[in-house]
Amino acid sequence: MAETSGSGPVSTRLERIAKLAREARQMVHTTLAHVIDVEFLREAYRRRRRDGAPGIDGQTAEEYGQDLERNLADLLERFKSGTYWAPPVQRAYVPKGDGGKRPIGIPTFEDKVLQRAVTMVLEAIYEQDFLDCSWGFRPGRSAHEALEVLWKGLTEMKGGWVLEADIQGFFDNLVPGHLRSFLDQRVRDGVLRRTIDKWLKAGVFEDGQIRETELGTPQGGVISPMLANIYLHEVLDTWFEGVVKPRMKGACLLVRYADDFVMVFELEQDARKVFEVLPKRLGRYGLTLHPEKTRLIPFQRPRNPYEPKGPGQPEPGTFDLLGFTHHWDRSRKGFWVVRRRTMARRLTRAVKAITAWCRKHIHEEVVEQHRALSLKLKGHNAYYGVTGNWDALARFKDAVEETWRKWLNRRSQKARMWWPKFKRLLKRYPLPKPIVVHSIYRSQRSRNPRSRMR
Repeated sequence: MAETSGSGPVSTRLERIAKLAREARQMVHTTLAHVIDVEFLREAYRRRRRDGAPGIDGQTAEEYGQDLERNLADLLERFKSGTYWAPPVQRAYVPKGDGGKRPIGIPTFEDKVLQRAVTMVLEAIYEQDFLDCSWGFRPGRSAHEALEVLWKGLTEMKGGWVLEADIQGFFDNLVPGHLRSFLDQRVRDGVLRRTIDKWLKAGVFEDGQIRETELGTPQGGVISPMLANIYLHEVLDTWFEGVVKPRMKGACLLVRYADDFVMVFELEQDARKVFEVLPKRLGRYGLTLHPEKTRLIPFQRPRNPYEPKGPGQPEPGTFDLLGFTHHWDRSRKGFWVVRRRTMARRLTRAVKAITAWCRKHIHEEVVEQHRALSLKLKGHNAYYGVTGNWDALARFKDAVEETWRKWLNRRSQKARMWWPKFKRLLKRYPLPKPIVVHSIYRSQRSRNPRSRMR
């Protein structure tokens, strides 16, 4: 059992909790809520996004901040006394890459502040427990780092076999009973646990009605990624590292970003063994693999034309993770290398978003359109600008230019924007060129002292 002091700056309190959790990994924290005071809530308010959509009460960040100190003091009193009521989340839908829609929950702004505060406390503890295979929604970790680790593993194994998995409706099917048992191993503070239970039972407001929920945690809630990581840390990460790895005959690797993950195996027999038992493992905790989106993919390095094909040797396939399709390709020097390109449906969705924006802002000044489109292109490059993806970046830039010209052409019947005229406009208002922001080779050189000395 452990108790931590609530005095001092917020960062000091969090570091104190983290130190205790790091030094005693079996310790159960029973008194944590007292570290949350008005100053702590103020820091949670500062860290919270201000441009998010309002919840069912319609209150915005600006409105809440007009009487911030009084609101935070009242929130703290209700949180500590147990009278805090978790309002239902507002149901909304966002487009998915496959053309469908993903349901998300939008808490009230006050709920977001308190969820952020509780998340900060849980993060201090669980960051000491989470494994290196987990990358999503963790401080100091990014999707591009996960992709680089995956690229390095694939390269070292010369491809191997990839188990591409998709958990069907993870956030909607997470079992609260299992989550509570996982939390019991580290956090038993009554105030925190009662508040988390209230969020799990808050329900969903949709079409004018409140629907109670017995499973899941709303995707979109501030605390949901933390609870998801705690759940999958126990269900997947520790199982893979502690049970699967020691039983494999060859090398293997797990890369997980929230509920998206892939497993890489050097040997086919290892891959097929895990492919068979993984549904059973997840099923024990109420989770199901999507039958059409979960598959085992041969991903060995392609044969050279002069190499004989082995008996039953399949041709390498491709797989997707974090918006990229991973595939084998020739380098400039003719070697086989693992490359990543923008997923086709992600590229299509990005172009559709540009079309919708140009349609909506068709009559804005050209200089304003140029500024906005430049920012969108820079944002696209900032994520998809990885080594080997230059062609896809160039196609997106070409599509943006064509879409811009098309909608400028519709502004007036008299002043048509033909290509010669548009090219002159681009000289005056050039759009950002494709750029590789995340270079594997730059990353390798930055970690190699000898390469920096050259």
